[in-house]
Formats: sequence, C-alpha cells, structure tokens
Amino acid sequence: MWMYLGLLSALFLGLHNLCKKHAVQGNEVFPVLLGTTTAGFLLLLPVYISSYYFPEYTKEIGFYIKDLSWRLHGFIFIKSMIMASSWILAYQALKHLPITIVTPIRSAGPFFTFIGAIFIYHEKPNPWQWIGFFLIIFSVLLYSRVGKKEGINFKSNKWIFAIIGATFLGASSGLYDKFLIQYQSLAPQTLQFWFCWYTVLILLVILLITWFPKTEKRKYFTWRWSIPAVGILLQTADYFYFKALQDPDALIMLLSAIKRSQILIAVLIGGFIFKEKNKRKKLVPLIGILIGVALILYSNADA
Repeated sequence: MWMYLGLLSALFLGLHNLCKKHAVQGNEVFPVLLGTTTAGFLLLLPVYISSYYFPEYTKEIGFYIKDLSWRLHGFIFIKSMIMASSWILAYQALKHLPITIVTPIRSAGPFFTFIGAIFIYHEKPNPWQWIGFFLIIFSVLLYSRVGKKEGINFKSNKWIFAIIGATFLGASSGLYDKFLIQYQSLAPQTLQFWFCWYTVLILLVILLITWFPKTEKRKYFTWRWSIPAVGILLQTADYFYFKALQDPDALIMLLSAIKRSQILIAVLIGGFIFKEKNKRKKLVPLIGILIGVALILYSNADA
C-alpha cells in the first residue's frame, strides 16, 4: 500500500513542479515562496481549528492535529530551516534554468537518501536496487551534456550549484522525515501544519530584511494563480508521502526513488508548455531514470 501512496505523491509533485515553474518564471522568488508556503498553511489551518473545537470528530476522520512538546517543536523547526534553505536555492535555480534541466538534477536526490538510509537507518538494498540507483545517477549525468547545448555550463553556472545544494538539503530532509514520522510518531497532518507555520515565520523574517524595504524589488513581483496552487499541491503530495512513511515496512530509499517518477510530467508536459529545447534528446536519460525506478519497484515486489 505504501508504494501506491508514494506514486500518488509523485503525481501531485509533478503537477506542483509545473505550477512552480509558472509561478517563478520572470518573478521575484522570495515572495513567491512565501505565498506558496502560506497557501499550504491556510489549507491546513481549518484542520487545526477543527482539532481544537471538535477533537473527537477530527480524530475519527484521521485529521487530528495534536499539541506537541517543546522538544518536538524544536525537531520540526529544524526541518523548517532545512527545507526553507532548500526551497530558496531551488526556486532561484528554477527561475534561471529550464525545468527539463532542474527536475532531472533533483532526481539525484534518491542517491543521497539511499546512502543515508544505509548508514543511518541500516536499510539493506539488494543488487537490483544498487543497479537501479546507479542507473538513475548515470542518467542524470547525461542531462549535463544536453544542458550544454542550451548554453548552460555545468561547471561554472552558479544556478547548477544552487540546485545541487537544494537537492542535497531536500534529501537530508527526507531522511529526517523518517525520524519524525517513525521514531517520533508524528501524524502527517501534525507535522505538515507546524512545519508550514515555522517555515512561514522563517520566510517572513528573510523578506522583512531583503524584500519588503526595497521598493524597486517589490515592483518586479507579480501575483499569479499558480502561487497558491504550488502550496496546495505540495501539501497534498506530502500528505500521501508521510502516510506512506507511517508504514513500518516502508523504506525511505525506495520511497525517495518512487517519487522521482514525477519527472515524467515535468519533462514531457512541462517541456511543451514552456517550449524548452532538446526535448527529444532529454527522453534518452529520462528513459534511463524510469528504468532505474522500475528496477527498484521490481526488486521490492520480488522480495
């Protein structure tokens, strides 16, 4: 069951990436990020209010948001810091790079998660899983050759380093999620609500320093329908992902890889929507990534 929940998460993540590209293209990144996070928080706010006034009902339907100790609040704040940093880097890179370059680089995230899962949680991969992960990484490297044809130098372009940094931080957050969900017994909706709350506060502080005081910068921000859509789609994807992670049999390394199937939407549909170049050549490494994911799924089914 947890694998199907992972695939549902991937579907909403793919749609989220398309909306995110539309939201940041030619736009100010920080207010867009604040808008998307606030939208996610507002989506969950009625659930929190209902949990306070109608606790029995929200418990019955499985959406109760419980009060937490200061210790758990501290753990969630750390996650908010990690993801806020990752999103800032990712949004800046997405603003300056094609979505068909950004998304495949981010697909390297499972490799970092894979290593962490082995050394931190002692998850044991089989040979098919090793082959699948290395095929994903090799396929991502093929994208660098395609990217050069779009005038993107992978060695000197700072936005490439930004998206790599975002990918590493995102993978770290994924490993941390398993700690919060399985080891601290946090319900998905509880983690999501407080995570959004702290992330909004962090971004507000950043914008108060870097954006709100600067009139010139504020002129370049445009409100778009895709800004709240990003937040809503992300929270939907995260809910299915966290529900999958609640299963004690779920392996974070496999969930992370399954989520990479989102690139099918980003590359095939996003490439046409945003009229990006070399779509056919990008299909070769795309197929490699999908085969890598398929090998991981097959190995799990075979087990």
